[in-house]
Amino acid sequence: MFELHASKVSNLKNDVLSGLTVALALVPEAVAFAFVAGVEPLVGLYAAFMVGLITAIFGGRPGMISGATGAMAVVMVSLVAIHGVEYLFATVVLTGLLQIMAGIFKLGKFIRLVPHPVMLGFVNGLAIVIFLAQLGQFKVTNAAGELEWMQGNPLFIMAGLIVLTMAIIHFFPKITKAVPSTLVAIVGISVLVFVLDLDTKLVGDVASIAGGLPTFAIPDVPFSLETLKIILPFALVLAAIGLIESLLTLTLIDELTGTRGKSNKECIAQGAANTATGFFGGMGGCAMIGQSMINVNSGGRGRASGITAALALLGFILFASDLIEQIPLAALVGVMFIVVIGTFEWSSLRILGKVPKADAFVIVLVSGVTVYSDLAVAVIVGVIVSALVFAWEHAKHIAVHRTVNESGSTVYEVDGPIFFGSIANFLEQFTPEEDSNDVIVDFKSARVVDHSAIEAIDTLAERYLSRNKNMHLKHLNKDCKALLHKADKLVELNIIEDPHYHVVSKD
Repeated sequence: MFELHASKVSNLKNDVLSGLTVALALVPEAVAFAFVAGVEPLVGLYAAFMVGLITAIFGGRPGMISGATGAMAVVMVSLVAIHGVEYLFATVVLTGLLQIMAGIFKLGKFIRLVPHPVMLGFVNGLAIVIFLAQLGQFKVTNAAGELEWMQGNPLFIMAGLIVLTMAIIHFFPKITKAVPSTLVAIVGISVLVFVLDLDTKLVGDVASIAGGLPTFAIPDVPFSLETLKIILPFALVLAAIGLIESLLTLTLIDELTGTRGKSNKECIAQGAANTATGFFGGMGGCAMIGQSMINVNSGGRGRASGITAALALLGFILFASDLIEQIPLAALVGVMFIVVIGTFEWSSLRILGKVPKADAFVIVLVSGVTVYSDLAVAVIVGVIVSALVFAWEHAKHIAVHRTVNESGSTVYEVDGPIFFGSIANFLEQFTPEEDSNDVIVDFKSARVVDHSAIEAIDTLAERYLSRNKNMHLKHLNKDCKALLHKADKLVELNIIEDPHYHVVSKD
């Protein structure tokens, strides 16, 4: 894992420059997400600063950037509209506590259960969401105070600056990699607009980012059970969305850098960041895939990159708001379009016709749900669909081979997993009415997985018992006898002991 060391001057330089680049890109995003949530711009900026700083210092993934995000902002809208911003702060505090508990109980490891098609759908969906979020910058307010699409020269200037920004980011590394191309593009486009006095939207046209230091304050809400009933449902959803997006982004950065982050440590850091943010007037947040991609692609690998981004953002708020407000939005939109291109898994389009149809369906499904609903729902839906497909396919793998041994006993050799999806096939392959009075069921190549399997074996035993036939269970040890509690009387009488085989693998 890349860490900050005093001797690694080049890494420190890359982290600092990358952090400055990320900070510039954080400003419009934080302001936009604050508007989505229905709060003041500074509420989003404070969240970006505090969440970014705390997770950069204590998180489990150096180089990953956290801040206010759209995925969480859309959940906050109704809470703020109905109950006000103080209830939002209380909810963010509770959200952080829930995330800390998730880390303490080591729930972060369950991110491994997310299948690769769901990951592809996740990054594709987020790329589309990031792209759609930038389209709002192509709207202006008309004389009636309504938003409408740009037309004429403003549109051509905006589009030209975006293309130029993207070109600089793409081609500048061919000249030198000493300075992040994204930072060069933002500064260069800003100077160009100033020198040529081009009429285009600036950051200051969206909102003022001037402000002071965030101050500590306990959320002004009644400390009552009624308040808990209001904020707990929102806190649970926000905690789930925040952790899912953070852990999936962590996994993505792991793949890009060839290193491995610590998921449970990240859960605790995200929780601590949100809890602190709620007490300092921020809207909370989680990992940001767009800014994380900017950071990694600009050379940011260590904790210094995230720390620099957070401190630079605070510096903008305190000292450089007038300067930052002069940055053209076109430059930042161009940066985000590059992020979209880099985030979207274009290879997934090529493999759609080559992978199993179920996997292709999951990729498209998760992408669509991410765009039209939210990330947490998309990932949960994708995991459920993948699990059902897995169960359906493995249900076909159960096989029972029937033979008769030298003593005239009917022998059934079971091969494959016995679980809720395969029990129907399992039971259908036995013929109690045709078998001899002595039946042996050999589980040498089988695995009893769940309670449904136990019930199926119990049902099978009753079928033979009702015909006055003896059923022996072979290659089952004491673990299985403990599981087969409903058939323990039969098992005790007819089991054929063999300690070398186990019911369920512990590996």
